[in-house]
Amino acid sequence: MREICILDAKTLGPGIYFSPLEQWGRLKVYAATAPRETAERIADSEIIISNKVILNENNLKEASQLKLICVAATGTNNVDLAYAARRGITVCNAAGYSTLSVVQHTFALLFYLLQSPAYYDSYVKSGQYSSSDIFTHLDRPFWELAGRTWGIIGLGTIGRSVADIVRAFGCRVIYYSTSGVDRSEDYQRTDLDELLRESDIISIHAPLNEKTHNLIDADKFKLMKKNALLLNLGRGGIVNEEELAAALNAGCLAGAGLDVLENEPLKRDNPLLHLDKPEKLLITPHIAWASQEARARLLEEISLNISGFLAGSPRNVVF
Repeated sequence: MREICILDAKTLGPGIYFSPLEQWGRLKVYAATAPRETAERIADSEIIISNKVILNENNLKEASQLKLICVAATGTNNVDLAYAARRGITVCNAAGYSTLSVVQHTFALLFYLLQSPAYYDSYVKSGQYSSSDIFTHLDRPFWELAGRTWGIIGLGTIGRSVADIVRAFGCRVIYYSTSGVDRSEDYQRTDLDELLRESDIISIHAPLNEKTHNLIDADKFKLMKKNALLLNLGRGGIVNEEELAAALNAGCLAGAGLDVLENEPLKRDNPLLHLDKPEKLLITPHIAWASQEARARLLEEISLNISGFLAGSPRNVVF
């Protein structure tokens, strides 16, 4: 019977049931898999399902029966695609399942930074508001989106969806194409430096690759407006975290919201955890993709990927 292995089921969260996958073979489900455990767990597998477990030549060479890797995500940087290609192993990702969830989280990060709801909520609940001699409290000024410029790095499906919503707020939208391909006739394409200079809000929705690694570094932070907000919902390695911390401390930009980090979970000595003004930074633990609906769609996509592959019509093939 065909062996199917899920290496890190815990990362998909509660309320996700894997029983539909049992129709394709004998299913082994592991909550998490440490690097030292990977080779043994995949040794007999014909199909591997992995969200973040690193799959490379060192462990894949032990999986002699392996035919299909289903990445339980859109990004595939945890898989050695070159080795998989040499072995004739098909790699599929899950495209499009998280778009609505990531777009929604983009605005959650934005409004937390822009309008300081946590600060104002704390002010009221602390009793300070009850002692005030006026009806309001304006210590954290905010500005309107209308008339501002929103720059998008990576105008793929998610970036385009953000752009469409941003336009409804009355923003001017510009974008930088990390691939060099024109993505839209509706929005103005610029080079990266121009986007950074002109934008009041910058959101990143690009994949991590050779072109985007360390794309935003110390020199790029110096180009930004001092009131600018940076949102990264792409991949952590796109933004140099040490230099972001220095830029926030120096006042090169007003704030940043991150859902992705170069190393996840982040280490305790990461400079982002030790800012002079920690309120300038919001970090969420890679949850933008993870609405209940998106996680259900993810499992459905994985099942369809397996079904398509077994039927000779593979879908969402990465290479």
